[in-house]
Formats: sequence, C-alpha cells, structure tokens
Amino acid sequence: MTFSAPVQIMDSDIWGHIIPLPQDIGEMLNQDKNRRVICVFNGTETTHSALMHDGNGGFFITIQKALCKKLGIGLGEDIHIEISKDNSKYGMPMPEELGELLEMDEEGDRYFHALTPGKQRALIHQVGKYKQSDTRLRKAVVIVDFLKQNGGKMDFKLLNVAFKERKGI
Repeated sequence: MTFSAPVQIMDSDIWGHIIPLPQDIGEMLNQDKNRRVICVFNGTETTHSALMHDGNGGFFITIQKALCKKLGIGLGEDIHIEISKDNSKYGMPMPEELGELLEMDEEGDRYFHALTPGKQRALIHQVGKYKQSDTRLRKAVVIVDFLKQNGGKMDFKLLNVAFKERKGI
C-alpha cells in the first residue's frame, strides 16, 4: 500500500515527528493484533515501525527527526510511504551477532525469549544500531550476560550501568 502524507509534530511528551495514516490503510493494517509494519520512505529508506492509535479512531506511525533531515523533508511537507505488514519474528531485523550468540547460549536464549516482544525489540535495537560488527558483538555479550546474571529480569537502567562497566562499549 502506498500513500503520501505530511510530517507532523504531535503535542506529546512521548511522540515527536509522526505521519498520519489514511483511515482505510490504518484499519486494513490493524485487522489483527500485530501492529508491526515496514515503511519505505520516498522509495529509499526502510524502517520497521508500529501502528499507533491517535486517540480519535485513526492511526499514525512515527518517523525520526534525523531521518526527515536525511530525506530533506520538513514539517508539513508530504512524504511518500510504501507500507506493509511486518510478519518477521521480532518486528525488526535480528543482528547476526546477537542471533548467533543466542543460538550458542541456551540459557541466554531462554531468558531473551521469555521477555516481552517490546523488550526483545529494545535489546535488538541496542545491538543493531551500531555499524561495526565488533561493537554489536560486545553489546550482545553484555546483554546476554546481564540477562543470565539477573535471572532474566530486565532493567534498562542497570543494563546501561553494565555497558559502562565494560570497557570499550
């Protein structure tokens, strides 16, 4: 499905730049519990996102300010979007380093997969946002060790402390 819509700012402490979806597209994509979507912006930049309720029966997706800048799109300007359901296992790509580490570490894998899908995605993002493989691997090791040391309990503030305690991360 494709459409164009203006980039807007939501008056919210949580959301920043958003793109409202046409009602028919929002309803079509929201027919099941999976609200994860893949968006291609202006035919060049692909992101994984989620349909969000706007509180008035409609839907929107978020877009990072940095991506708007990269695309040269300002507030109020239309952006072209190709949107489709994301039926992947995690709702975003699993970094190879984290995936392989979880395959090798049964205990870490069990704790990771016991987390909610949102927490899994947050950890996947923590690893996947880095360009260098060795950095992604170091982050993945800290995450898996943290889960094992804490019996699978996830506390993102304590995880950040664990990252800082490991030199070079």
